[in-house]
Amino acid sequence: MISSMMDEESTSRYLQSSRGVQRGSKVQDDEEEREITVLPRRSQPDATGENGGMKAPRSSSSCCGPCATVRSRCPRPRGLLNLLITKGMLLAGLLLRNVPYITTAVFIDTRWSAALRNIALSVILTRAGLGLDPSALQRLKAVCVRVAVGPCTVEASVVAVVSHFLLGLPWTWGFILGFVLAAVSPAVVVPSMLLLQREGLGVEKGIPTLLMAAGSFDDILAITGFSTCLGIAFSTGSTWMTVLQGLLEVVGGVISGLVVGFFLCLFPSNDQEDLVLRRTLMLLGLSVFSVFFSHVVGFSGAGGLCTLVHSFCAALGWKSEKAPVAAMVGRCWDLFQPLLFGLIGAEITISTLSPSTVGLGVACISLGLLVRLLVTFLLVHHAGFNLKEKLFIAVAWLPKATVQAAIGSKALDMAREEEDETLIKFGLDVLTLAVLAILTTAPIGALGIGLAGPRLLARHIKDEADGEAGPSGPTEPVQEKDSRTPESRL
Repeated sequence: MISSMMDEESTSRYLQSSRGVQRGSKVQDDEEEREITVLPRRSQPDATGENGGMKAPRSSSSCCGPCATVRSRCPRPRGLLNLLITKGMLLAGLLLRNVPYITTAVFIDTRWSAALRNIALSVILTRAGLGLDPSALQRLKAVCVRVAVGPCTVEASVVAVVSHFLLGLPWTWGFILGFVLAAVSPAVVVPSMLLLQREGLGVEKGIPTLLMAAGSFDDILAITGFSTCLGIAFSTGSTWMTVLQGLLEVVGGVISGLVVGFFLCLFPSNDQEDLVLRRTLMLLGLSVFSVFFSHVVGFSGAGGLCTLVHSFCAALGWKSEKAPVAAMVGRCWDLFQPLLFGLIGAEITISTLSPSTVGLGVACISLGLLVRLLVTFLLVHHAGFNLKEKLFIAVAWLPKATVQAAIGSKALDMAREEEDETLIKFGLDVLTLAVLAILTTAPIGALGIGLAGPRLLARHIKDEADGEAGPSGPTEPVQEKDSRTPESRL
């Protein structure tokens, strides 16, 4: 009997030890898998055992181990797949508009297209407002103004001068073209910045917040300049009234955003059921209403700014409770993202491109982008950024798509109403260069952000053990802890 008790005791000890070994191997496997999937952007040194040979992978499959090892050593850009998907959406819309049989079979109503693009734009601006960092925005407010005003104004002036001498456009039409091309695309910049922010790239210096906030002011300035020059060209009102309208758009957008944001902080109350769903519906509903109402009253630039401001104010009021709301807004963006980029691509008609102006138009766009790149790099000096971060900000300020698709044909439409062949030719030139800008800068700029971000920006890692956060260099392989928020997991 004593021997049987000893046998049972030894058996239980053996089972406990084997379970401990299994738990230990499982933890090791989990740690190795996390090490593989988090990042390495650069090749890691070979893991060797005590005898100097290659350490065998801890994997139950003979083929998964070498594959995982190769995967861990292959450098790959973060977010590249997402950017390729985005460009695929743009290409799909382009094919719908320009392939002969598909074009005749698929009809896209321009009014519905504009409405859906505005809804999608309100969703992405809502995400941008929820993702703004208040401390970084407070610290970088002066740089935000410089980045929003300087590159847009200088690029518009350079394009006006170059187009006057190369394309023969009058000075007024040159500035119309310049302000059309000078607007940055929030549909390209904002999703890319949110992706980098989720990965912790550039967060310590507030670079994603800087670019998302400055983008709205950049677009308002470009649309104001475009409307002013268009009014001068067609004599559709006082120049001073047009400039005053642009200022009113900025002031009205900020004030209305503050009021709506304060309302969202109070309603719905915290004791209601389905609080996250109610907050999400109210936030998105008011965002869409702001964008459409601004178009109805003739202050189209104020709607996007109001959406950005009231989303930011609501996030401040909700504090730590904003993460599930931001996650649901992100799901909505997954639905509207194909609509936005697909319909932008469908606005491009290759048959309208004049071969005689394509080459000169590419020269105008290239010179404008080169000057914009240089000016942006110079304007972010003395703001605490290093050389790599300045280069990234300059590259991220290049993509164009949304504003060009929205206002690129407006001058041509007004010229056709005047039935003036000379003005129609000028309008076609403006539309041609707007289309070229979308085709060239949108994919190149978005791809440049995806490739340059992990290489030029420092990764900000939060340590759960001591609650401190520290930067990691852009080229060092790091092992992150699973400290993501519900928003980042979705």
